[in-house]
Amino acid sequence: MQPSPPAAHPQSPRDLFVSFTWLALQGFGGVLAIVQREMVEKKKWLTPEQFLEDWAVAQVMPGPNVINLALMIGDRYFGLRGALAAVAGMLTIPLVVILALAVLYAHYAGNPQVAAALRGMGAVSGGLIAATGIKLVPQLRKHPLGFTTCLVFMALVFVAIAVLKIPLGWVLLVVGGVACIWTWKRIAP
Repeated sequence: MQPSPPAAHPQSPRDLFVSFTWLALQGFGGVLAIVQREMVEKKKWLTPEQFLEDWAVAQVMPGPNVINLALMIGDRYFGLRGALAAVAGMLTIPLVVILALAVLYAHYAGNPQVAAALRGMGAVSGGLIAATGIKLVPQLRKHPLGFTTCLVFMALVFVAIAVLKIPLGWVLLVVGGVACIWTWKRIAP
């Protein structure tokens, strides 16, 4: 059963462009937490269920996850124009910022304080990703496989990637494939 669409939606492709530009500029080290908060909690363009479903699809598609998500959200509301506007918003101004930072980094790369600061930012990025994952857990209570089964799949993926060092592609193919087939069998008429 599809969740009911949210009441709010972007007003135009320009609204998508501006919104995704703002998201991208906030997302140093990872934009997932910010996208979830903005799209679901603040703007209400997506329900929590829609966000979880779209994010799952965005992760298994080739390319950067958040770009895939922007593409899907833009397409949902304004078709190809919306998809292009959302992706342009995610890339245009941030590209200019990244190019400027690359020039600065090239100049200061040998500085040990700069290297230490960048390593510290890695911990912050990991925290952002973990926080967003934790915020998505309650939505799993509504999953057709049940909350406990979803937690088992989460644990399997964690162990496979973090402990056993199995490449992500294989984990997605095997564990993700089993989860998809099992869910499809549960919801098929």
